[in-house]
Amino acid sequence: MAHPSEPIVRRKLSAEVYERLKTMITTGELKPGDQMPSERELMERFGVGRPAIREAMQALNGMGLLAISHGERAKVLSLTPRSLFGQVDRAAEIMLTTSPDALDHLKEARIFFERGLVRQAAERAKPADIEALRELLGQQRAALGEPETFIRIDMRFHARIAAIPGNPIFEAVAESMLGWLRQYHTEMLIWTGKENITLVEHEEILAALALRDPDEAEAAMVRHLERSRSLYIHQTT
Repeated sequence: MAHPSEPIVRRKLSAEVYERLKTMITTGELKPGDQMPSERELMERFGVGRPAIREAMQALNGMGLLAISHGERAKVLSLTPRSLFGQVDRAAEIMLTTSPDALDHLKEARIFFERGLVRQAAERAKPADIEALRELLGQQRAALGEPETFIRIDMRFHARIAAIPGNPIFEAVAESMLGWLRQYHTEMLIWTGKENITLVEHEEILAALALRDPDEAEAAMVRHLERSRSLYIHQTT
């Protein structure tokens, strides 16, 4: 809250337009999938110039609330956990590139998160979930010697486990953390012959999930992530 003696600062026109457009979306006047009114309509409605409208629309686009396509009217988007976390991807990449501590914190956070996640997955896994993980494990085994494919399937295996509890926020957090770590998941995995260990560890996680054993699933996940921590190294270039 502003102090009573602080001078009153007149807000930028674009900030006013942004608040009004955001209110149109949050009150349901404009729903996901709807097209925004044209720039000219908004200019007339709010009594402002084109720059204020465009600046406000770009701000909403940056939040993931609007999709702006050249030559078409902007479209209202539905905010989801995935789109929400996707907004911080670029900032996270910069943070990880410039701060070795941030990478350590991310690795620690991932272990903290996934050990709880896999417990819920063990309690809620359905036969179709187990079958899907088994299929991914087969694909990963077939990709031995193909680093890019192997690592892509590795990420899908963990993302599929995150989907089991049925909470879209879990999925979005897991997907974001995997994406942020990907640039550090280098060919070192293959060069050191660790890919076979990864497969064994994935098999152990899958076996525990199939038995619906939360304790063993958690233990297997922690063993796997603690061991693979060393494969993520801070890159300064």
